[in-house]
Amino acid sequence: MNVTGLGEQNFTSDLIVWEGNFSRESNNIQTAYANLEKDREAVTQYLVSKGIPESQLVFNAVATNPQYQQNYSNDGRYMGQTFTGYQLNQSLVIESKEVEKVEKISREITELLNQGIAFYSQQPRYYYTDLESLKLEMIAKATEDARIRAERIAENSNASLGNLISANMGVFQITGQNSGEDYSWGGAFNTSSKNKTASITMKLVFEVD
Repeated sequence: MNVTGLGEQNFTSDLIVWEGNFSRESNNIQTAYANLEKDREAVTQYLVSKGIPESQLVFNAVATNPQYQQNYSNDGRYMGQTFTGYQLNQSLVIESKEVEKVEKISREITELLNQGIAFYSQQPRYYYTDLESLKLEMIAKATEDARIRAERIAENSNASLGNLISANMGVFQITGQNSGEDYSWGGAFNTSSKNKTASITMKLVFEVD
């Protein structure tokens, strides 16, 4: 007898990862670096004032991008390009267990625009640090669910459930709660929702007497 059981568990993420970036442009690369450094200091001061420890602020290396203007003649012929200056970009990553605090700051970060800093914020990503324990709990639930299903089928067929021959685990899925998110053959792993649902299936094969 082949039966499949399902284990599900709702949980709330306990780790948030938030990224953002800011940039400066100038014809002079030294000027661009100096302005970007001022922005970095202002971003640091702002986030520390909001309660984020400076040790949690991870600034990545500055990316330098020369900027060019494409030139065309009046009749549409390409006339080459003209150097217009440099764009310097720096990104910031914050990883924290203070999910609500960082979540709130990510929504308020536009306050930096008032200081003349073009800070572009990405959507926070949410994780759960005890995922392995949760997975083991789901396996136990799915196995128990499958065993109960097998017992009911055997009962309805006037048969007796025999020994367990094999047990195979299905795909472990994490989706957003009440999101209507589709399951994936390779396993969905939602990072955009703070509140999530974990699920797993177990396929059991029993002897039937």
